[in-house]
Amino acid sequence: MVDCYHAEACFSDPVFTTLQGPEIGAMWSMFCDQAKTLEIEVFNIKADKAGGQALWTASYVFGKPARLVHNRINAIFEFQNGKIIKHSDHFNLWKWSRMALGPLGLILGWHPRIQNKIRHQAQANLIKFIKRSEFA
Repeated sequence: MVDCYHAEACFSDPVFTTLQGPEIGAMWSMFCDQAKTLEIEVFNIKADKAGGQALWTASYVFGKPARLVHNRINAIFEFQNGKIIKHSDHFNLWKWSRMALGPLGLILGWHPRIQNKIRHQAQANLIKFIKRSEFA
């Protein structure tokens, strides 16, 4: 996945709202590295020279205690020179938090404060991952 991105690419999703360049590769590497189990399915792929879209699902175990997450994502891409220059993933963060955080996510996962905490923790984890990996 890392090789698919342009050096100046940008990425966004409900958790990582703005990643640039090498941060994107680090995010994908962290995601794959931390997943104890990971199953990816991709379907409804449409693309041309300028861009594309796809639906994909990621099923994996997350957190402590371990909880199964089955996240359905709508991806939109823009291409430049045969590489992804812009990638936006769209999914319901509250639905994700219900799966990933259990009762806390069910009760409070809709609240902006909890969603911002999820974003902050994910960004902090990415920074730690980058510092201890080849992305540093």
